[in-house]
Amino acid sequence: MGRNTRKRRSPLAVRAVAASAALAIGGGGLIWANFYASAHETNSSPNTTKAAATQVATITCPDVGQKLTNVPNAARSAVATELATLDKQITEAYARLASTRQAQAKDANFVQNAILGPLKEKRGAVIGRIKIDFKRVGATAPGMLDGLATCTATTADQAQTTAGGQNNGWGQNNGQGQNNGQGQNNNGGQATAAPSPSASASAPAGNGGQAGNGPLASDFVDITKVQANVPRKAGTRAGGSTGTFTTSCGVNANKKFNTDNVIVAPGVTNGAHHLHDYVGNQSNDAFATNDTFAAAKTTCANQGDKSTYYWPVVRIQNGTQDFDQNNDGGGKEGNVGQIQQVKQAQIKFVGSAKSQVVAMPKFLRIITGDAKTTTNGLANANAHWSCTGFENKVQLTQQYPICPRGSTVVRTFAFQSCWDGVNIDSANHRTHVAFADAQGNCANSFKAIPQLTMRLVYGFRAPTLQNGQIKNAYAVDGFPEQLHKAATDHDDFINVFDDNLMNKMVNCINKGQRCK
Repeated sequence: MGRNTRKRRSPLAVRAVAASAALAIGGGGLIWANFYASAHETNSSPNTTKAAATQVATITCPDVGQKLTNVPNAARSAVATELATLDKQITEAYARLASTRQAQAKDANFVQNAILGPLKEKRGAVIGRIKIDFKRVGATAPGMLDGLATCTATTADQAQTTAGGQNNGWGQNNGQGQNNGQGQNNNGGQATAAPSPSASASAPAGNGGQAGNGPLASDFVDITKVQANVPRKAGTRAGGSTGTFTTSCGVNANKKFNTDNVIVAPGVTNGAHHLHDYVGNQSNDAFATNDTFAAAKTTCANQGDKSTYYWPVVRIQNGTQDFDQNNDGGGKEGNVGQIQQVKQAQIKFVGSAKSQVVAMPKFLRIITGDAKTTTNGLANANAHWSCTGFENKVQLTQQYPICPRGSTVVRTFAFQSCWDGVNIDSANHRTHVAFADAQGNCANSFKAIPQLTMRLVYGFRAPTLQNGQIKNAYAVDGFPEQLHKAATDHDDFINVFDDNLMNKMVNCINKGQRCK
């Protein structure tokens, strides 16, 4: 497969783009030119300029990959490469959006004519190649593809509320409620959040982050101001499986990073456009194969677990940079600040409230959450943010928590726990697995498998929210146009347990034991 390459800009050019991008996303009609500029500076200040309320903040494009639920196996490799090209095109269009603010201010049609129009043509060409990929293997591409080339401009206010609504529920068997479908909401969740006293509805939303693509002040909430939103879990009935299996794989102390995603974009360098932490399998990159995974070393204490576990890094946007400040997927794509290593990474597999579990097939691939919720909406969101001491009370999907003194940030993931019994992956990487329903049952003849849960604990100090401005903000890495929203958090897993250890896990969970 071909590599996804891009001409590198010089560091000077990168800084110019970042400076322009810093003007991109101000709330309350302000364009921010200085990371620490006050939210209440007047137009006479050199740090701020009045802007139209309709200032374009980001670009919204239909997610072609999620529409392709049925791609012939023989065409999947070629289609995956084309889908990665679509992501690359959006990234480049967003960079152009961020670097042409002056031209946009002078010409109301600039975004449509100079950015969205050419983007539509490029996307149309890629979609045409996807249709050819279907034809080459004797299949017919879905007719709706032709309508997915057009992208739209999204204003700052729209981007701020696109992922708005309600918080997600939690996976059935980890004590945190129940997730319904692909990350669908079951409880009132985040709608119950009380407003922070430091950021009223009339105050500017924030300064757009260190690179100008988020997060905003409105992306944070004092967790002590949020009403409890974690419901009771479904009760385990006769025939259920109550055991757990814990695997210890470290905290990425050896700093294995890359911006690839071998599940979504195999064979494509920088297919994720953001940096991942990796634990477990040490050979995961864009070009890894099942044979590569099977032969790799692992950071897991039990060498029978060569599975790969990976998630977007968290960074503190404190005005400094990290090793990848001039790299694709790093600073060149708006992922800036100091990378934070997790202090604890708990990886636990749990059972089903309603049935025994069956072994996961080797090389099963699961993605939980959606890296594109800012433009896709919350249908597949499955992010859970909280603070130590609050995890059984409050779980946030659409905002990052500001933790009180003595408490620190926790990210938690509950993966899909139902499997179709046949496939280790699917065309959109979702339909071969599913969440159990509210009672813990797997639908559509799916089988219950050990449910992967992950708990990542950090140690950085809380950001501060003052006068509508967030200082020392933290955020997950993401696609640049996704604006570092909390709801874009996601996690990836490929099962590379050996048969003996997988059987031990299943027996342990089905017998109600606690095993390692």
